[in-house]
Amino acid sequence: MLFKPEVEAPKTAGKRVALGIGRRMVSLSITLLILGGLGYLGWNAFQQKQTGRGGPGARPDLPVPVLAAMPRTQDVPVYLDAVGSVRALNTVTVRAQVDGKLIKVNFVEGQDVKQGDVLAEIDPVIYQAQYDQAVAKKAQDEALLANQKLDLARYQQLAASNAGSKQQADTQRAVVAQQEALVQADQAAIDNAKAMLGYTKVIAPLSGRAGLRQVDQGNIIRASDVTGLVIITQLQPIAVQFSLPQQQIVRVNAAAAKGVLTVDVFGNDGVTVIDTGTLKGIDNQVDPTTGTLRLKAEFPNAKFQLWPGQFVNVRLKVETLEKAIVVPSSAVQRGPVGTFSYVIGPDNVATAKPVVVTQQNENDAVIASGLTTSDRVVTTGFANLSDGAKVLIGTDDRAPTADIAPRKRSRSPDARAGPVKEGQAGEGQGKDGERRGKRERGEGDQKGQTGPAPAEPARGAAKSQP
Repeated sequence: MLFKPEVEAPKTAGKRVALGIGRRMVSLSITLLILGGLGYLGWNAFQQKQTGRGGPGARPDLPVPVLAAMPRTQDVPVYLDAVGSVRALNTVTVRAQVDGKLIKVNFVEGQDVKQGDVLAEIDPVIYQAQYDQAVAKKAQDEALLANQKLDLARYQQLAASNAGSKQQADTQRAVVAQQEALVQADQAAIDNAKAMLGYTKVIAPLSGRAGLRQVDQGNIIRASDVTGLVIITQLQPIAVQFSLPQQQIVRVNAAAAKGVLTVDVFGNDGVTVIDTGTLKGIDNQVDPTTGTLRLKAEFPNAKFQLWPGQFVNVRLKVETLEKAIVVPSSAVQRGPVGTFSYVIGPDNVATAKPVVVTQQNENDAVIASGLTTSDRVVTTGFANLSDGAKVLIGTDDRAPTADIAPRKRSRSPDARAGPVKEGQAGEGQGKDGERRGKRERGEGDQKGQTGPAPAEPARGAAKSQP
């Protein structure tokens, strides 16, 4: 048999080229289909994401859930806040007024003492002797004075009967006057010695609390000692000195002219008022370095919650706004042109209205104009709210409670359950909702547990694995 390879070769090559082209077309078609499907899925996901964010695909007909409140009318006090320091009304360094040996200390460090209490005693022996000496000197001079008065009476009788010289009588009269003056000097010396003897007992000059003792018993103390024996500080009442900006001078003076102003002192938390007092004094000049004016208030300090040297937050009540319109602070929003509030109309449509705020704190805001007591203002739900949007007013009857720790996340029963037979599939699906409801109700009881909650197994099915 004869072969013709030069004729068969071109036919075989043409078939191979045709098969290669067909395969490329099939691969290209499959690739295009896959890319088209991926593009379609991506476009759908993007549209769903935009719809969830409230973009162009959002549902404009759905109302925005919000919480609302009604403005109320009440008297609102106006306060000026400041930082002050506690100072004692009186502080005395008790020093000895005479020199001597300290023989007795009658107080305990940190003790509350009364005015007139004997705090310490100094050895009185020397001062007692000086006192006795002054008393004896006076008695001596008084006896001499009595004798001279008798002589004066005799000389006067002789001069009256011309039996004696009148000059002698006059001289005796002068001697008696000199002796009387000497007796008075003796009395002054007695008083001085008595005072020095009394200074041997160190007396509390005012009521207050004694500090740490500076001198121990048995030491020699002197009137020239700088440290003294002890420092007594008056704690009841007590003073607080604070400063206000110079811009508030007119306001404070106007309020002080109407009556006594009250001042509150806050505790360490900055919220609790621990004492209430009155404003006692306003400084007569502004501090040029700080531009502030110093004020002084006095507090009873009945529970000793204020201590000298302590820094405290104070507030001064300057006036009371009567029948002011008050709304929650969250109802006041700020925009490019100022403050505004969303007011809900009769058809539950929120409208932005500009408001003028007189004062505002963390809880309430005082509205000068823009709202009335019949309006309803939005307090919560501003994320998706806009002017003219329809709202759905909710209630906040149940206060939200914070979890101590994040709640345990559990998988669905279908994902955790073992394989179910065909005959038991219907029954297992029938109890799926019941098991899910029980698990959701028991989720709060399982909060804080480290192990998984046991699942209720279906009939004939394998137990769920954690």
